Amino acid sequence: MILAAFTVDWYAARAAGVVAYLLLSSSVALGLLLAGKQHFERWPRFALEDVHRFAGLLGGFFVALHVLLIGIDSQAHLGLGGLIVPFASDYRPLWTGLGIVAAELLAALAVTNHYRKRLPHIVWRRLHYLNLAVWLAATAHGLDAGTDSGSGWFLALYAVAGGSVALLAARRFSHARTRTPRSAPRRPELSGREA
Repeated sequence: MILAAFTVDWYAARAAGVVAYLLLSSSVALGLLLAGKQHFERWPRFALEDVHRFAGLLGGFFVALHVLLIGIDSQAHLGLGGLIVPFASDYRPLWTGLGIVAAELLAALAVTNHYRKRLPHIVWRRLHYLNLAVWLAATAHGLDAGTDSGSGWFLALYAVAGGSVALLAARRFSHARTRTPRSAPRRPELSGREA
């Protein structure tokens, strides 16, 4: 019976972490796709924005579930400090710490999203770009702290998610550079007497 409880805790924590990563990857990919203000013929923009938000919220729920399940896992022995203080864990401190930083930054960004309409748009948008940092830290956490990090299916999942986000980020930021810059205000020409 004890072995069965250990197995359930362990599998549930792993599954919650993988599902959280897939949802966060989907949300980041959709966010990068939507950031360019591109028109999509087959999907209304509001529908994609709703899916983007829902994937982010659901991803946050599964991150919280992942942390909770690791906290009650009888074999993890992390304790409260190891779950909320970055880099304090005895188990792979760097990689576990990156996961904690990602989770806490995600929670802070969720608060800014909640107050989005009260913040200046440029502030919210710049803060929102930190979701890429959350995703990068979560990727490193999963690859190096995850117990499945050596299995083929896991590496394939991370390769597809990482490749998708990398391509969309390259597309997004290359479009930002190729846009025509706003022209500087013209100075009035000076006549010969004023020069």
